[in-house]
Amino acid sequence: MASLRLRIMLDSGRRIGPGKIDLLEQIEASGSISGAGRRLAMSYRRAWELVDEMNAMFAAPLVARQVGGPGGGGATLTEHGRSVIARYRGIERDVDAISRERLDALQSEAAPPKDDPAGDGQAGPRSGSCSNSPLAK
Repeated sequence: MASLRLRIMLDSGRRIGPGKIDLLEQIEASGSISGAGRRLAMSYRRAWELVDEMNAMFAAPLVARQVGGPGGGGATLTEHGRSVIARYRGIERDVDAISRERLDALQSEAAPPKDDPAGDGQAGPRSGSCSNSPLAK
């Protein structure tokens, strides 16, 4: 099924899209910026840079950090962070709903992937399809 990846350009020129939203969701799930980065195969530094960028992008921070302590610190989403995720996912659902018919039509006109020459959803050669196969004799 064809799908869209939504990136929103704000008036400031800053962007928010699926990668940043995924990072926020993983911070919520793991309670940690480094843990979220690991789950997304993202370096610790890159995860921190994106959090700083997102916190500067909105009127209120999206992620609150706790430093040090016996548990080693952590991070949580603020209410504003949860609201941004909900708004983004809502926009994503709305866009998918209004474009689904056209996406499906576009997908039906697309050529099959190169690893699916028969176009039947199965990759590679089919058993018994080769005339010099032991099964064909």
